[in-house]
Amino acid sequence: MGAGAAALTLPVAVRAAGVSRVRPNIVLIMVDDMGYSDIGCYGGEIRTPNLDKLAAGGVRFTQFYNAARCCPTRASLLTGLYPHQAGMGGMVTTGGAKPGAYQGYLNDRCVTIAEVLREAGYSTLMSGKWHVGEERPNWPVDRGFDKYYGLISGGANYFDITKSKRPGIKRGFAIDDQPFMPDKNTFFMTHAISDNAVRFLDTHGRRDDPFFMYVAYTAPHWPLHALPEDIARYKGRYMRGWDVLRKERHERQLQMGIIDSRWPVSPRDEEVTPWEDVENKEEMDLRMAVYAAQVDEVDQGVGRICQKLQELGKWDNTLILFLSDNGGCHEGGPWGFDNRDNGLPPGGVDSYMSYGRSWANMSNTPFRMFKHWVHEGGIATPLIAHWPEMIEQHGSITHQPGHIIDVMATCCDVAGTPYPDTYRGKEIVPLEGKSLLPIFRGKEREGHEAIGWEHMGNRAIRVGKWKLVAKEARGPWELYDLEADRTELNDLAAKQPDRVKKMAAMWQDFAERTKVLPWPRTKNYGYTRRQGGTGR
Repeated sequence: MGAGAAALTLPVAVRAAGVSRVRPNIVLIMVDDMGYSDIGCYGGEIRTPNLDKLAAGGVRFTQFYNAARCCPTRASLLTGLYPHQAGMGGMVTTGGAKPGAYQGYLNDRCVTIAEVLREAGYSTLMSGKWHVGEERPNWPVDRGFDKYYGLISGGANYFDITKSKRPGIKRGFAIDDQPFMPDKNTFFMTHAISDNAVRFLDTHGRRDDPFFMYVAYTAPHWPLHALPEDIARYKGRYMRGWDVLRKERHERQLQMGIIDSRWPVSPRDEEVTPWEDVENKEEMDLRMAVYAAQVDEVDQGVGRICQKLQELGKWDNTLILFLSDNGGCHEGGPWGFDNRDNGLPPGGVDSYMSYGRSWANMSNTPFRMFKHWVHEGGIATPLIAHWPEMIEQHGSITHQPGHIIDVMATCCDVAGTPYPDTYRGKEIVPLEGKSLLPIFRGKEREGHEAIGWEHMGNRAIRVGKWKLVAKEARGPWELYDLEADRTELNDLAAKQPDRVKKMAAMWQDFAERTKVLPWPRTKNYGYTRRQGGTGR
């Protein structure tokens, strides 16, 4: 792909729609560890007016999928490949990793959206969490971004990143190609990410050339950190408990048309105590209040980004995509963890807590399971697409399935630039994703023949309405008809052994083609290829 790509016009599909010949800007916003039902336009009670406005003016996807965990999802989002093909089959590593599917940083056989769009004449900007390469030359500025501000590493203290989750683990922060330590007296992670996104727009958004901006919030990933005024808005709101509030979310989802009435809400998770039997109700109310405040603070930032786009006159011809990197996070057990155990409540700089499996079960309404697993609760994400010059059916909902690999294909399509065969002298793995542009235009697109998953031995494949899924490397296959049972309550594996056998063979082919197998022999894997393929 050469410099000539910058002269390409919009693809035929866009030109035919009668929109501007000026190539659209793209703003890609991703949050961290937020569940399917947390925001208002997907059934939640959390205040998210700006996201709700995007949904009201755009399209919501009900069957869009991520890759179950932060690092793999980010790799797929950026490259249009399955995580293993990009070198991120597991989590990040810090040097010394054997090159391959599990090396822990983006490899040189993939290309990022920023690398492709920069070649096409776009300014490429990023504010937020990277988490697909801890060391140079694997930072954002090494992978196509002109400007970067944010957290190179994973989740960190929102007020003081030097206060890591446990001794010996450091968190890296950077501006462009230089390490940077934010001032702990004035810093707050969520607002800093929003501030710099707006600053980038104010500088680069005034130019004639189009821009691509990736905004990757760490919120609402633990620790539970939020500003006091935002926490106060929610304190006491969750005293009615997860059972009642989960039911209310489910009812709103049904009213909105987000889910099908044929799918009963999954039962309360077996590790979660009925709310009426909870003794520490005020503590659990406060944990969820802080979590809700974290989502609220993201929405505030989204509002500021939208306002700046409108001020710059770029609103109508900007595609905004919003999604989450995985389902709600169960980590810390039913009550959540407290890594400081100093008697302080959640929310402030010297606390370090999670909201736990109980509230995550509500976040993932109506599904079961969580981040890390590839049942629907771990991989189903909200996806909002907003683009006034293209999306005419405002407030529409699509039930067409899609996957995080589709984001790269969509960006290439709307920018009118091809996905490369080679980059910097290296042959690039062919694109796995398919463009979402036909869906934006209110059309049916040709979907994927199959979509596959694997993370830490959890594995699945979806073919049409059928999904084959298993927990852990030795777990048995489960089979679900997602058209009738997307909450995965009626396992049909025993009744349809031939379909299980056929789909298991398809997963095996997928796993071999995308370099899932053989699994590395680490504490998280270590099972034989035969065991992995059969699920026994």
